[in-house]
Amino acid sequence: MSLLPNAITAIQQTIKNHEAEITELDKAIGDGDHVINLQRGLAALAAINEELSKLSWPMALQKVGMTLMSTMGGASGSLFGTLFVKMAKASSAEMNLATFSDAFSAGVESVQQRGKAELGEKTMLDTLIPVANSLQLSANSKLSMTEALQAVKQVAIAGMESTKELQATKGRASFLGERAIGHIDPGARTSQLMICAIADLLLTKQ
Repeated sequence: MSLLPNAITAIQQTIKNHEAEITELDKAIGDGDHVINLQRGLAALAAINEELSKLSWPMALQKVGMTLMSTMGGASGSLFGTLFVKMAKASSAEMNLATFSDAFSAGVESVQQRGKAELGEKTMLDTLIPVANSLQLSANSKLSMTEALQAVKQVAIAGMESTKELQATKGRASFLGERAIGHIDPGARTSQLMICAIADLLLTKQ
């Protein structure tokens, strides 16, 4: 299973390419360490790429989640880790659009419960929830993988951009009140970048 290692490599590259931008976003409304923590987690995943390539989807996703929890640190490490651990429990050995959309939705719901956050609160969920809904809609509508991936990219970008005009009610940014308005949430931005990197990788294989 080379897809997961290739996805990790693609994600590492896109985060590196946008490192300065993400840091500035996080300095504006967060702790300023989001990209450092994320890169630490991605480096840990890259180090076990060979092992991941030999695992079934459920076992690989579980390994990803546990690795992120133990290496990333911060709130985002816990949340991203939770996403993958729950996806592992909800996934099957055979991954297609329908099974993946179900697993991803379960993962996002788990992040909502862990972070006690909803759509519109200026968090990574403003990217993740629309993507989960888009995947479910595409699967239910029997869209092709290409159509589903293109739709995912559009909603991920729209969700991320929506955070700019939102006032944060969760996390460090919530302490800024209205001063957080006008800034894109860094977690929403990195979530969007990673999702789009995976979508682009999959589109090259269609």
